[in-house]
Amino acid sequence: MREELYTAIVAKLKQDVPEVVHIDLWNHNVEFIEQEEVWSRPAVFVEIGTISWSPFHGKMLRGKGQVRTHVVTDWLEGGQHAAWNLSNKIRKVLTGLCGDSFNGMELVTTDTNHNHEDILESIDSYDVRYLLE
Repeated sequence: MREELYTAIVAKLKQDVPEVVHIDLWNHNVEFIEQEEVWSRPAVFVEIGTISWSPFHGKMLRGKGQVRTHVVTDWLEGGQHAAWNLSNKIRKVLTGLCGDSFNGMELVTTDTNHNHEDILESIDSYDVRYLLE
């Protein structure tokens, strides 16, 4: 179910947001930007958060959790407008995304990370419902 969610997000972004040139799984990428391999920007890193499970119809499980997109752009004077527009485009594409084992993807929080000199990181958190058979 996590693999299906991640694969669906990547496919949707590649199809509908071609200006995103790098997509990967989140691994605190911006915190270690000087130590990592260089990745092109704009980039989106997908972070799948904790999933809470409860029994559902016998042997199935229903889950609730969050997935975060870390949208990373180069910092340029006035570049925040382009970064926020890109985040908004991504939100429109991902809202309502569903698959066989997940649905209900809805934006719940937005944050901006200002702790980096040369990049801007916009973090959007989405609630997601899961089903495990």
